[in-house]
Amino acid sequence: MTTPKELRYSEEHEWVKVEGDKVRIGITFFAQSELGDIVFVELPEVGDEITADEPFGSVESVKTVSELYAPISGKVVEVNEELNDNPEYVNESPYEKAWMIVVEPSDISEVDKLMTAEQYEEMIKED
Repeated sequence: MTTPKELRYSEEHEWVKVEGDKVRIGITFFAQSELGDIVFVELPEVGDEITADEPFGSVESVKTVSELYAPISGKVVEVNEELNDNPEYVNESPYEKAWMIVVEPSDISEVDKLMTAEQYEEMIKED
């Protein structure tokens, strides 16, 4: 299982990548492996505001529907439209092709409150 060291992680299994003044968000390898084959992804619209720890969308797998929780607050500036036609990217490439949204954070310091790769790995070991 891969947990890229340069990313930050939420307790709800989202990853965050800081890119200048914006933040790219997706779900972790661990999350997609627990969910099984992803068949549908529902994401917010560009311009929507998301709030830390609140749902911003959902992923549907053959097993279940799971909400996606915002790891930080901010304004959605980009949405990965590719996932509409290719939800399987979430299983195949959770850190590259299957990023979900790009956000302009309202407070970039929220990223510092997220877990490092090492902390996230410790958390999922306990699950």
